[in-house]
Amino acid sequence: MAFTPLSIGNKDCTTQNAGSPDTQYHYILKATTGDTVYPPDACALLYHSWFQVDRVQLNTDITGAGLINISGPITSGTTVVAATSMTAPIFNGSATTAKAIGGAFDVPHWKDEKKRVRHVIAEGPEAGIYIRGTMKDTNIINLPEYWEGLVDPETITVTLTQIGTSQDLIVDGIEWGKRIKVKSGNASTIHCFYEVWAARWINPCDHDEKLHVVYEGDSPDDYPGNNEFFLIGGWDYDRRETKWRKNET
Repeated sequence: MAFTPLSIGNKDCTTQNAGSPDTQYHYILKATTGDTVYPPDACALLYHSWFQVDRVQLNTDITGAGLINISGPITSGTTVVAATSMTAPIFNGSATTAKAIGGAFDVPHWKDEKKRVRHVIAEGPEAGIYIRGTMKDTNIINLPEYWEGLVDPETITVTLTQIGTSQDLIVDGIEWGKRIKVKSGNASTIHCFYEVWAARWINPCDHDEKLHVVYEGDSPDDYPGNNEFFLIGGWDYDRRETKWRKNET
């Protein structure tokens, strides 16, 4: 159904142009019957608290603290970070893992429907990535093939926890950033848990792009690096700065 421009009272608005952009947030007006004249004794116009469209072109950004829930894939042509409050089955794009302050996931308790579980995302001075597992009847940990080019191989660290017996476990070598050799100092059969951490490149295309952990400034806008590589989910903490900054009086 085509939209019929509205006339209010005796004022004909059918030829009115698009007008000037408004810089304030307003609800989208919901047209009613499509009549060209709006009777003065009619019910008040409705506004869209919810709305549905088939396709949206967004020219700037989405602003707000609400949850974005998408049932289809998310595709991005730029480097972004998936927000902790955004869910989607597939994310297509280049994503970094810098963490937002207070980033968390919140899910229903598996066994008690009256409870929920919230975990806070680990924070650190790097975009950390890890794998973990169990070794048995082998002395090799094969690192994921997608790590090549994504992580700095010089940052790889390994933690080994022996199972059952004392095995005097030793990291014998890290070969080409692709696999880790483990040996037993007392010639025991290897059976252990392992955890391997590495730091992702902030920008895999430019290894000179570094994370500035501490920098001078009043807000994240003052970050000396490229803010496009991060989702800064903790900006709202600046509104509570009296609780975060030392009292100077």
